[in-house]
Amino acid sequence: MASEVVQSHWLGMQDYIPTWMAMQEFTTHRQPDTPDELWLLEHPPIFTQGQAGKPEHVLQTTAIPIVPIDRGGQVTYHGPGQLIGYVMVDLSRRKLGVRELVRRLEQSLVELLADLNITAYGKVDAPGVYVQMAKGEAKIASLGLRIRNGKSYHGLALNVDMDLTPFSYINPCGYAGLAVTQLKDLGVNETPASLAPRLAAKINALLALEGTASIADYALSAKPATV
Repeated sequence: MASEVVQSHWLGMQDYIPTWMAMQEFTTHRQPDTPDELWLLEHPPIFTQGQAGKPEHVLQTTAIPIVPIDRGGQVTYHGPGQLIGYVMVDLSRRKLGVRELVRRLEQSLVELLADLNITAYGKVDAPGVYVQMAKGEAKIASLGLRIRNGKSYHGLALNVDMDLTPFSYINPCGYAGLAVTQLKDLGVNETPASLAPRLAAKINALLALEGTASIADYALSAKPATV
């Protein structure tokens, strides 16, 4: 169904590895009519190293775990105060290619930030969302997916109100010296929980092939059965 709503769930703080395993399990066992899902959450501090990751992009060893995972891209950091969105959709059912899915997810973040009076943009050669700061460009959101049998998992991460220090221990997304910022540093006082339903609405509107969505249409349930 082209205009099918992505079922959205707010999970709060979740450990990374069990959530990753739950995404894989969901994707493995979903059927042709299984509704698409969006899991919105936060993680305790962790570095994740994508399939294109290189050891030299980890600049400093710390107590924060480093987990090699099966998404695209390179190394990034997740931690409290960051809004994570895991996007599990059937691309063929929605008649979407991978690049179009990436573009629409980036656009959902750009539109959310516009609602917060922040001008942001995506880049064709470097997935994610960026803003212009006084000292130049900075990344405010990252994006990395895995596509298996035409179904996506993993997703996006928006820096809301967090300790950005761990980003200095890596080359974020494989780019040496890449500046990273967050909503708090741009004068926006929000939390991952407060932004989750608004991001869910943006993603739903942009993944629908017809019509638009309002925030009220996508109330977040407490927890999906698989986590």
